[in-house]
Order: sequence, then C-alpha cells, then structure tokens
Amino acid sequence: MGHLKPAADPFDSPLETGLRALVVLEAMHPRACDLTEMTWYDHLVVNTADIEGGDGTEGPESLHPPLPGRHDGLTVRRNVVEESLLLMHRVHLVDVRHEKDGIRYAASDDAPSFLDALQAPYTVRLKDRARWLAEIFAGMSAAEIAAVVDRHVGLWAVQFRSGEDERP
Repeated sequence: MGHLKPAADPFDSPLETGLRALVVLEAMHPRACDLTEMTWYDHLVVNTADIEGGDGTEGPESLHPPLPGRHDGLTVRRNVVEESLLLMHRVHLVDVRHEKDGIRYAASDDAPSFLDALQAPYTVRLKDRARWLAEIFAGMSAAEIAAVVDRHVGLWAVQFRSGEDERP
C-alpha cells in the first residue's frame, strides 16, 4: 500500500488532501467513491466555479484562484489523493471497501464528529462546496459523473488512468 513521504509543504500534502477527501466523502454519504471519482472531486471541490449546478447556474465561487493550467493537476493528483485516503483510513476516518467493482472509499462513523470540530472559515466554505457537489452528483452513475467532468474539465482529465475499463 505504499508509504507516506514527509511533505516539505503542507499545501496539497496528503494531510490537506485527506481532509478535503474526508469532507467530500462525508457530504457524499452514504455513497462510496472510487479513486478516480475522488481525484475528480478533489479538483472540483476547490474549483467549483468551473462547473455549473444541476439547474445550469454557475457554481459557487472557487476556493482556489482560477490559475491557468489548473486542470493539468488532475493527472498528477491521483497518487496524492490515494495517499491521503490511506492516511485518513489509518486514523479511522475513512472506510476502505473491497467491492465487486473495485476499491471504494466512504466516510467512517467517526468522520462526522471529527469534521464538526473543524470550524475555520476555509473549512466551513469547503464543507459548503462539498455539499453542493454532492447535491449535483446525487443519483448519478460514475459514467454520468465522467460526462460532467469531461464537459467542464476535459476528456483527457476523465481518462487519465491507463485503461478505459480498468477500475482503480
């Protein structure tokens, strides 16, 4: 399962990414998500202005600035997202489920009380955006979510894994 490497900078470290992943998984509860979905959500939850709501309106203001090339990060974020999910699993905040269609991640029973304690303004805004994403994707299949990501971020970002039919 790999080892976590110490991060020289906490920005986008497995800890920061893990907290974002945990916020997203709690908002998505009871849905369990695979690594590909979690990589998309890691990008979308901080870049909400890049996607529109279910009613066609603009998403909430992004938490991160709209830097050129920000979508390029999806191709390299997968490993950090995986490391972050394993870190959150080690501290019993994320459940890892081995299902017939692959490995899926879900917020553990301990996640809500942990997240309730996090009340910094950035974290509150992050939780709001994660709930907004969860509302948009509620009831959608992975293929439907991929189509939304393709429409707003680009097909190359949807197909960043090695095989089209391969599960993480």
